[in-house]
Amino acid sequence: MSKRACLFSSVLTATVLAAGCGDHAGMSEGGHAATAGKNAANWAPLGRMHLYLCAFHVAKENPNFQVEAHHYCAPQRDGGDLHQCVIYDTRSPSPKLLGVEYIITDAAYQALPAEEKKYWHPHAYEIMSGQLVAPDAPKMGDDMFPGLLNTWGKTWHTWPDPTTGYPTGEPLLMWSANGDGQVRNDLVAKRDGQFGISTPQIRERRKSYGFAVPQLPPPTSVNDVGRRWTTSGADEPTKTMAK
Repeated sequence: MSKRACLFSSVLTATVLAAGCGDHAGMSEGGHAATAGKNAANWAPLGRMHLYLCAFHVAKENPNFQVEAHHYCAPQRDGGDLHQCVIYDTRSPSPKLLGVEYIITDAAYQALPAEEKKYWHPHAYEIMSGQLVAPDAPKMGDDMFPGLLNTWGKTWHTWPDPTTGYPTGEPLLMWSANGDGQVRNDLVAKRDGQFGISTPQIRERRKSYGFAVPQLPPPTSVNDVGRRWTTSGADEPTKTMAK
């Protein structure tokens, strides 16, 4: 396993364990708290869910369609180069299951066939802007996210419009915001109010990573291939004096 893949695995696992929300030993012995009294073997697929993330998803074909997205994630296998998440519209007891997201390292992404890459969105702007948070982790995940800046996500929403009563319509390929103004201010304010946080303050803290916040335009086509930091040339961050 590469050093980058090891980092990807360790930052996702070690940080949430430190926050007290990933007691794998307890889950393997007695099952998840929500499944007490049930056959633990039957619920094993949920046992590794240990990371909760909240951000915003944007439809790639129509960037004006945006939703709040609550992610519950687990490593798919030992090695750490692939995590998988279920996506809900809220963290309420009766949420709508919007879809799934797969998260991979940059090394895994670069090895994908060219035709596949159009499905994968970057995470650099979401992290640097403060829009992606880990509410159960210390400082909303500030210490965890530097290792995830260059990861990629593939997200399909099978409940394309959460305002409907049933999951009707074709699945939507979702994307990430990659520049200021691409997510509605009211969505950000609503999310921040739920957790008592300030996205601008989180953004200010993350200046300590030492990189400028990327400013990339929305995709113009579902066939556009994502970029993390720049619109052209080497896709590398602009370093600042903050670090």
